[in-house]
Amino acid sequence: MIVGTMMAANVRVPMLLSSPSPSSTRRGCRNLRTSCSFNAATYKPKIPMPPLNPNDPFLSKLASVAASSPQTLLNPSSNKDMPPYLDIFDSPNLMATPAQVERSVSYNEHRPRRPPPDLPSLLLHGRIIYIGMPLVPAVTELVVAELMYLQYMDPKEPIYIYINSTGTTRDDGETVGMETEGFAIYDAMMQLKNEIHTVAVGAAIGQACLLLSAGTPGRRFMMPHAKAMIQQPRVPSSGLMPASDVLIRAKEVIINRDILVKLLAKHTGNSEETVASVMKRPYYMDSTKAKEFGVIDKILWRGQEKVMADVAAPEDWDKGAGIKVVDGF
Repeated sequence: MIVGTMMAANVRVPMLLSSPSPSSTRRGCRNLRTSCSFNAATYKPKIPMPPLNPNDPFLSKLASVAASSPQTLLNPSSNKDMPPYLDIFDSPNLMATPAQVERSVSYNEHRPRRPPPDLPSLLLHGRIIYIGMPLVPAVTELVVAELMYLQYMDPKEPIYIYINSTGTTRDDGETVGMETEGFAIYDAMMQLKNEIHTVAVGAAIGQACLLLSAGTPGRRFMMPHAKAMIQQPRVPSSGLMPASDVLIRAKEVIINRDILVKLLAKHTGNSEETVASVMKRPYYMDSTKAKEFGVIDKILWRGQEKVMADVAAPEDWDKGAGIKVVDGF
């Protein structure tokens, strides 16, 4: 009996020592609620970053200017015919003088005092959408979202689309995206109320050339050494598909080709027969040929417009040279 009582005591003591007290139980529950609850003050959503090409010359130039002279980017050019941030390629001196810095002081609370820490935010602040990669689904998703966001922010201000893209193919011609990626961006552009200024700052190939030509008439630009090219859509890799599936894909590519021909003819002012004829093989265009074909409206020459505007008329030249025009001749 004594042994049984001692064994029972030995069994009960550890149980009593291991059982939590009411206060510790409440404390543990409180800590559990704190660790599992949603803290809105410290929560920071992860903003999706666009895919960027680290070797892109436009982004490299923009990054160097943002690091050396941020006021150059915070004070866009007053020239209405020059899309924002492109004057950095024309100005030989990018360092702001003290007088320029003093004049650029802004007391608008909605305007940042320094460039955002990343280039996509800097471009979006200037209402610029930059397409610097092939039209893969991630790029299309971001471009359409930015178009909708910029229209939401201001439905009257223009939106600038800078293009340096090989379309739905890579440099070597391999297909990386469906033709519907380009059509999705095109449809979004057509639905917007804003003016859309398109600028080719590198290459605009295939579907990217369609986006370049789909800008607001009179507001389609091209840098002097940019290239544009239109070509037929390519059949994606068929692999080990059955013959019937390959035929279905081929028919879909032909349908996309016909749609591309109609849209290019609509925005370039050419007939569908002309566009279809030049698209039989890859058709490359420099800035001058692209303007003649109707893809763009203006070439952004380095100050050429100002130089030509300052040239005196022939009559003024004759007057300054002392030449007098005789009546009757």
